[in-house]
Amino acid sequence: MWKSLCSLFKKDCRMMVSGKFFLMSLGFLALYTLYVNFGYIKFMEAEAYNVYLYDPVGTQTTVSSLVQRVSSKEALDTILLEDTDGVGIDASTGEPQLILCEASEHADRHRIDYALSLLQPSGNYSAEVIGSNTPEQKARKEITCELLFFEIAAVGFLGIAAVLFKEKDMGVIRVHAIVPLRKNLFVLSKLAIFLLSDLAFAVLLTVLNVGRLETAAILPAVLFQTALLSLVMALTGLACALLLKDFRQFTLAYLLIAIFVATPVFLSANTAVKLDWIQYHPFFHMYMGLKNAYFGTPPDSHVYYLGCLAAIAVLFAGVQCAFRREMGKES
Repeated sequence: MWKSLCSLFKKDCRMMVSGKFFLMSLGFLALYTLYVNFGYIKFMEAEAYNVYLYDPVGTQTTVSSLVQRVSSKEALDTILLEDTDGVGIDASTGEPQLILCEASEHADRHRIDYALSLLQPSGNYSAEVIGSNTPEQKARKEITCELLFFEIAAVGFLGIAAVLFKEKDMGVIRVHAIVPLRKNLFVLSKLAIFLLSDLAFAVLLTVLNVGRLETAAILPAVLFQTALLSLVMALTGLACALLLKDFRQFTLAYLLIAIFVATPVFLSANTAVKLDWIQYHPFFHMYMGLKNAYFGTPPDSHVYYLGCLAAIAVLFAGVQCAFRREMGKES
């Protein structure tokens, strides 16, 4: 059995090399790395909000050196019209009154908390450092997690289907219908090659964008979460390739994956858009599991792992049934 599986694995490797699957993965790896290091990180290097204080009688005695004082209420209003991200504090009446141009609710809360922390009144608004990541490390981990999820759930899924449809057109399944091999070896060999390629991609992407020292601490958890997502997407790709007639039909399935799997997850996890039903979205939990792995946070419940294993088992059984059905057509 092992010799047969190794033989199929080598054949799958040659097929993926000839189909330029690995070349496509390396291309996306280079693209993602350039984007993270020369695009995203540069874009995220935002300076802290400017805080302006009008305090004519000196009621605020413990003010941070980061606060810029102004001489009049008119000057405060003028400078806030020019610096719309800044926060103004009017302490002319003794009680600090905050003035700012309204943006999103989430951002406004951050700006208000930051401004009050710079006043430091009796320590009531002292800033607290949460976690050990610097802003750059946090940004690198977040974007690397998002790119890895997108690569496996969308780009990798498309590559899986492309390779399998090519094999289907070449009559590979027809050959397996007549050779004296255990039929589940075909499925296992495909899972092995796609899983190993996704794990290698995860290692390289994380090392290049997060750093070797940071990667060493989080790599086991990241690889485990990557393996769960990879198996789910590989089995889904196998099912689509076996059940659909051609690649044109697959494009509709791929569109559904992109719209209903990736889009809601990214909107809920990374924007101000909040969807009440997202907690029932299975891929949202897989994304959060991957994100928690990057930040060293364990999942809240073992139900998540049980759900992933159950999904893999059901998909594997479904792919086996679809493969035997396809072999029945070819024999």
